[in-house]
Amino acid sequence: MRKVVLYIGVSLDGYIARRDGSIDWLEEAQGEGDNGYSEFLKTIDTVIMGKKTYDHVLELTNHKYPYEGMKSFIYTRSESRTEGDLIFTKEEPETLIDQLKKEEGADIWMVGGAEILDDFMKKDLIDEYIITTVPVILGDGIPLFRPGNPETKLAYKRTVRFGDYVQSHYTRS
Repeated sequence: MRKVVLYIGVSLDGYIARRDGSIDWLEEAQGEGDNGYSEFLKTIDTVIMGKKTYDHVLELTNHKYPYEGMKSFIYTRSESRTEGDLIFTKEEPETLIDQLKKEEGADIWMVGGAEILDDFMKKDLIDEYIITTVPVILGDGIPLFRPGNPETKLAYKRTVRFGDYVQSHYTRS
């Protein structure tokens, strides 16, 4: 059965980006290789992200979408349209996930950002958490977990070290 997997980098003090959305600090620490990213990509065929994250990804990649060939759901408040494998949607998250889990395929990557992740968490739609901790304390920024999320029991699966990065993998119990 397909799983929804949060795969994300976080600062030691729990932030996924600076207050302005910048993630420059992710590149400053010493990881190892691609820190498991290419292996993770082999396990998914669908991505979900918010519109701000989508815009930021395009900015970082000189406007070349890096997940071509994967079905991509971009959550937006203003538009619903389809451009090839890109689906801009306002669909309720639980409706989308219910539909995707009925289809054949690999796992589903919850890319982020904070707003859409918060909505998915409040609706208990994340099955696995793969969180890579980067040894930097930002002091301020966009938190990985917003206040008001329900208590979520997780089971430890494994931890892998990539240079100075530590990646922890948990499943919903």
